[in-house]
Amino acid sequence: MRVSLKDVAERAGVSIKTVSNVVNKYQHVTPAMRARVQQAIDELGYRPNLTARHLRKGRTGIIALAVPELGNPYFAELAGAVIDAAAAHDFTVLLDHTRGDREQEVLVSQGFRARVIDGLILSPLELEAEDLRGREDDVPLVLLGEREYDLPYDHIAIDNVAAARAAVRHLIGRGRSSIAYLGARTDSANRPAHLRLQGWRAELTAAGLPAPESLVGAVGGWNRDDGAKAMARMLDSGVRPDAVFAYNDLVAIGAMRVLHERGLRVPWDVAVVGFDDIAEGQFGAVTLTTISPDKQAIARLAVASLLRSLAGDGEPGGRTLSAEFRLVERESTLGRR
Repeated sequence: MRVSLKDVAERAGVSIKTVSNVVNKYQHVTPAMRARVQQAIDELGYRPNLTARHLRKGRTGIIALAVPELGNPYFAELAGAVIDAAAAHDFTVLLDHTRGDREQEVLVSQGFRARVIDGLILSPLELEAEDLRGREDDVPLVLLGEREYDLPYDHIAIDNVAAARAAVRHLIGRGRSSIAYLGARTDSANRPAHLRLQGWRAELTAAGLPAPESLVGAVGGWNRDDGAKAMARMLDSGVRPDAVFAYNDLVAIGAMRVLHERGLRVPWDVAVVGFDDIAEGQFGAVTLTTISPDKQAIARLAVASLLRSLAGDGEPGGRTLSAEFRLVERESTLGRR
């Protein structure tokens, strides 16, 4: 039997309006009255009908999150953070997987789920500005990642150049002077990989250290096997760096496997830094030093941006909102403590 607001009101000895104010988290309720109503809610097991609440506002109560790789732990962890952030505002999250394919990203951004969702958070890899410039869908859109579009949509990112410089600075501080970068891509000039490459090169140059192309390892993707192949190619070419900065943790983990197979000890022979701070990096035989983006902050900012658009506060979109990052030092650069 479904418990109603009336049932809660009768149990608490208050009006239905007071119960509604507590359920809807209105501020003008005394702490004592709020506690009284909450006790009745807990005793009766009342659950609000969120669907009806959203429908009264002309909404579905659903937002979509579209990411390029659900199999990538970073995006899986980010999705969890977005789900939590949305749930705090009584929204459900629908996940879309674009595979980093431009056509799929265009399809998602142009509102093929417009009748189902109230807003879209999109993390694109291949989407171009012209793909969004003619966007006719009025569903609010927030973009994640490092690509700048100069369009009226809020954009959430971290400073990839600064983060890469922090990683390389840490390696230099550990006495490393021949630092490789694994994760370069030649098929796009705007990918995060190139921003991190830019930071790698800038920090080495600032320290007066060489940044030759022989220390840049190209990859076909950003998974473990891509990192392994890039590391093997570099070693086979006769280049022996004393440190590696990888595009992400998966590339770093793949590289560490090859270093182990070649008899090179991490970090004594080759120190390694990754990027993303995925949980897997904490449980290898050698735990991974990494750049840790604040995924919770990225999620909160993205959801808040959508809610701001839904509220129609009149402020224009197009803001760039930055989330923080930090360097997490572990065994792959410090050794066993």
